[in-house]
Amino acid sequence: QVQLVESGGGLVQPGGSLRLSCAASGNIFSINAMAWYRQAPGKQRELVAGITIGGSTNYAGSVKDRFTISRDNAKNTVYLQMNRLKPEDTAVYYCNANGKTWYSAQITNFDSWGQGTQVTVSS
Repeated sequence: QVQLVESGGGLVQPGGSLRLSCAASGNIFSINAMAWYRQAPGKQRELVAGITIGGSTNYAGSVKDRFTISRDNAKNTVYLQMNRLKPEDTAVYYCNANGKTWYSAQITNFDSWGQGTQVTVSS
């Protein structure tokens, strides 16, 4: 199994910055894509940003030019640098990763989620 643990959420004023981290651990054979999603109260979970093992990135239009996703493949960790935060960025942020793991001497696919970290943007 592969576990994801997020950190770095909190309360920040509008215009401020936060950096989220997500570390993967467990029986990791390889990680393909990693991504950040968020879910605000009463809304569906949405993709914020994603990054492939090769470093290709994609962003939701609402965060482009404000958020930056990056990853450290050696540490199996993905980051989300969030700048110029707005109240509408308030949500629980979830990390997601997919790739290959091994179980009972077999390599299989995994798709794991973290437990979520709260980001609140308010004055």
